[in-house]
Amino acid sequence: MDNLSKDIVVVGSVAFDDIETIKGKKNRLLGGSGLYFSIASSLYTKTHLIGIVGDDFDQKYIDMLHSKSISTDYLIKENGKTFSWGGKYSPNFDQRDTLFTDLGVFEKFSPKIDSTKFNNPILFLANIQPQLQMQVINQLENASLIVMDTMNLWIDNCLNELKDVIKKVNILLINEEEIIDLTGIDDLYKAGKYILNDGPQYVIIKKGSKGAIIVSNKDNISIPAVPNIDVFDPTGAGDSFAGGFLGYLATNQNFDLTGAVIHGTAVASYTVSGFGIEAIEKIEFNNIKNRVKLLEELIKEN
Repeated sequence: MDNLSKDIVVVGSVAFDDIETIKGKKNRLLGGSGLYFSIASSLYTKTHLIGIVGDDFDQKYIDMLHSKSISTDYLIKENGKTFSWGGKYSPNFDQRDTLFTDLGVFEKFSPKIDSTKFNNPILFLANIQPQLQMQVINQLENASLIVMDTMNLWIDNCLNELKDVIKKVNILLINEEEIIDLTGIDDLYKAGKYILNDGPQYVIIKKGSKGAIIVSNKDNISIPAVPNIDVFDPTGAGDSFAGGFLGYLATNQNFDLTGAVIHGTAVASYTVSGFGIEAIEKIEFNNIKNRVKLLEELIKEN
């Protein structure tokens, strides 16, 4: 981490997940969009996690976050249960069925932020209700860059609120299924360009094992995925992609989006190699560098 790097503020969920894949079944894994993102971005720069947990969230988890230079000053603890979610993946990981969702204390989450505590930070709106994302945008007026993620649930149930948030952000992160759902356009490049008319300067379309695309008014850039990854659990891949992506931008003076997507892709390739945060929690920055190099070589070959 260097002194020139920007801090990142993230608002997202912190959860306990029950996950079932062809590699096994694990219960009460630490998860949530805000948590996966923070662990990934903290490899690069100081990250402030805005979220809510219940009284079943042990001190050992807080200690783990602090050990990674993740600030929990805005992680509220309330009486009740931490948000929990259960999911089961199809054998090829293409489909995911939600088995249960228990919002717990997250149901009444209403973030309060003092923007004077932050010096032009990068703001990441992780995959939570658009209404909450908008609350945070309105409170953090000095953000130097605003990036958001979303999911089909919000596209299908809160479309107008979601579109209002999209208008306010610089970069939208979205996967291929979601962007087709959002725009009704099957051609990913055309769908990306369509979104650019609504406000963002860039759309990053995540294509899982097929890599990612950067769509801007200037050009479209395709970035491959890390090949031959043995996937255990895809949960949190998109969130940790965002963490690597923004972590890199926070420490890079040139706003190099290609480099950012490469870093995000490298980080996410570790996340899916274990259940929950098992794999990503253990990685060092040097591990990322090796996979970044591999991706850069693949791009050169194409």
